[in-house]
Parts: sequence; structure tokens; C-alpha cells
Amino acid sequence: MGHTGIFHYLASGDAVTRSVAYLLFAMSVASWCFLLAKSWMLVRAKRQGPRALALFWQASTLTDAIVVIRRADSERIFVPLAEAALEAGQVHASSPLLARVDMSERVTRALRQALTVSRRRIEFGHVLLASIGSTAPFVGLLGTVWGIYHALTSIAASGQAVIESVAGPVGEALIMTAFGLVVAIPAVLGYNILGRLQRQLSEELDGFARDLHAYVCAPGTGKEAAHHSRDTQLQP
Repeated sequence: MGHTGIFHYLASGDAVTRSVAYLLFAMSVASWCFLLAKSWMLVRAKRQGPRALALFWQASTLTDAIVVIRRADSERIFVPLAEAALEAGQVHASSPLLARVDMSERVTRALRQALTVSRRRIEFGHVLLASIGSTAPFVGLLGTVWGIYHALTSIAASGQAVIESVAGPVGEALIMTAFGLVVAIPAVLGYNILGRLQRQLSEELDGFARDLHAYVCAPGTGKEAAHHSRDTQLQP
């Protein structure tokens, strides 16, 4: 047993063998760290979302609603949309050209930009899991192929081409393929699970954006935004 096993394989391997092993280890650490951090963030956002939106629509004014949702939405998933809606609803005296743009178009553009910001936050790093899940098996296969080639070359040089001398090195090389699968499977599962949470949050964001657009563009709402804009300009 002292001359077989993964440790003997790494010790007897060359720079390519060790590089593949270190790369798989780094990919595994990166995927698990991202999975834990991203799962925590998405689960919190999914739980806070309904309560944050309920408190938002219970407020008397849009300004008060933004203050409430900032406290309830600690992950800042829905806050950018509310802030963008209030900002778009204000008629700035310093921007006469922007003030001539139709209210609906101005709010739509602002909400679309805020949706992009929120979606980038919830989708950040998702490509990493997809990349690890799709490439890790091939990285492990590369280690296996190179290990078998290295082992057969050594056996051919020694002239001892018997089954005992071939089975050990080839079996050790096949471990790299198993390591590649061990790295890839959690990444693929995490990609699918987190993707489902992201789609649910994205649907809630779309609904919140539509409700904000209808509220800000409703008759009489512009007075509140204009009043808030004057108060902001009068503050020292």
C-alpha cells in the first residue's frame, strides 16, 4: 500500500499531474465557497422579499416606503427599483430637457436600468458554477490521460510489462477522472438550484417594477415626487 494510492501517484507524477490536481482542488474550493455564500444571499432575499414588499405598499408615501424597504431588504434586491421610481418621477428644474420627456418613458427607462442592476446582483458568479461544472470532468480526464501516458512510458522504459506493474499506475491515474466528477457534480447541482431561486426572484422583481410603473405614472403621484424634489433642493 505504500507504493500505491493517490499520494503515491502525486508524489511520482510530474508537473502536469500536480498542476491538474491543484487546479481541481482550486475549482472545488471556489465552487463550494460560492455555493455557500450565494445560497445564503438568495435564501435571505427570497425570505425578505414578501415582507419587504408588503411593508412598502403599506406606507403612506413613496418616500416613506423607500425608507421602510431599505430596512426590510438588507440584500438590496428591491431597493434599487424603488429608488429609481422615485428619482424618475421627480421633475428636475435643472434638467428642462429631461422634464419634457414623457413620464411613462422616463420611469420605464429608469426601472429597466434598476432591474439590470438587481439581476446582475442575484446572477453574479452563476457563470462560475456553469464553467466548473462543464470543465471539471475534462480537466480530470486530462489528468488521467496524462497519468496513463506517464505510467506506460515508465513501464516501457523499465521493460517490466506485466499486469502487476501496469494495473497500479493506471488505476492511480483513473482517480483523476473521479476527482473531476466529484468537483463537477456539486457545481452542476448548485447551478440548477440557485438558478431556480434566481428565476423566482427575477419574477418578483418584474412584478414589483410593473407595480411601481403603474403607481408613479398614476394621476396625482407626480405631485408627491415634485414636492420631495423641492424639499431636497431646499435642504442645506
